[in-house]
Amino acid sequence: MHPYAVHRPVRGICGARGENFSRLLGLLFVLPILAGCQILNPQSGYTLTVMTHDSFAVSDSVLKQFEQSTGIQVAVLKGGDAGEMLNKAILTKQAPLADVLYGVDNTLLTRALNEGIFIPYTSPELGSIPPEFRLDPQNRALPVDHGYVCVNYDIAWFASRGLNAPKTLEDLARPEYKGLLVVENPLTSSPGFDFLLATVAHFGPDGYLDYWKSLKADGVAIVDGWETAYYTNFSGSSGKGPQPMVVSYATDPAYEMIYADPPLSAPPIAALEGPDMCFHQIEFVGILAGTHNRAPAEKFVDFMLNSAFQEDIPMQMSMYPVKSGAALPDAFAKYAPIPSRPATLAPEEITAHRDEWMNRWKETMLP
Repeated sequence: MHPYAVHRPVRGICGARGENFSRLLGLLFVLPILAGCQILNPQSGYTLTVMTHDSFAVSDSVLKQFEQSTGIQVAVLKGGDAGEMLNKAILTKQAPLADVLYGVDNTLLTRALNEGIFIPYTSPELGSIPPEFRLDPQNRALPVDHGYVCVNYDIAWFASRGLNAPKTLEDLARPEYKGLLVVENPLTSSPGFDFLLATVAHFGPDGYLDYWKSLKADGVAIVDGWETAYYTNFSGSSGKGPQPMVVSYATDPAYEMIYADPPLSAPPIAALEGPDMCFHQIEFVGILAGTHNRAPAEKFVDFMLNSAFQEDIPMQMSMYPVKSGAALPDAFAKYAPIPSRPATLAPEEITAHRDEWMNRWKETMLP
């Protein structure tokens, strides 16, 4: 879930702004309002409610094409970040708030499946999605997009000092890079947690804390969230901060080019390419058990996996499509190559040890 994603209302619930709706009203008020939405759209064959994380976005023209071709009105209910959204879906699974849930990623997948919130659906679109993205053999959660949390660096900063950028995670803790890295707190930040997982994958559950101790001794800066890390601390962003390396996203170089004013001839930042220096994230969609709109829900899942939606993903949500052959924007193809050696962990292992790894990190890194 990339914070660059466009935050705007997408057919918000009964006209409310989707990104603020759940926070303002709370769970106790959602059910009657959703019921009201059904009544307010009597001309539609169906009103389908889709719960998403706050970074969900889709082009109006792409969504309108789906609505016009199917006669299905789409109401988007934004439920906070991915963890908050999943908690709401679990707490209300006996009377679900929505028909479809999008935004559970591989760090939360096993928990969602164990809670039984999804029902199986084998979309005909799955044939064009490579098997490495299909982590649930029962097709309760179907892959939609994927991305990479990486360590990005300020190219000009390193060049001006004649210092080579690090090539490995081990390099980040070397004396010549003392105080040059800012990371997000994994207790409060999704990219921070993904970077923690990358260190677990690389050093193992018995070695990752020793690595973090070496980063601490080397002056790593820890901040609460991505926006502070990228826009305040990082020297390669608009904030021109003190750290020339930041935990962020593989798509950042492309976005720096797309939104540069004045235009740039080359991206000012790049992702470090060493083994396990990026963590691979996959996001899923599933039909919620208890829906009374099973057929429309299936159509919406098919829609999320078809070419129109898949090719809309990069510019809307700053992620890569999972569909084979889906076209990428030129800036992504040129400046945001997919990392060749990302870190991965089995979703089951993440679910089993999430709290343990974070608590041990907290005891090691925070006073």
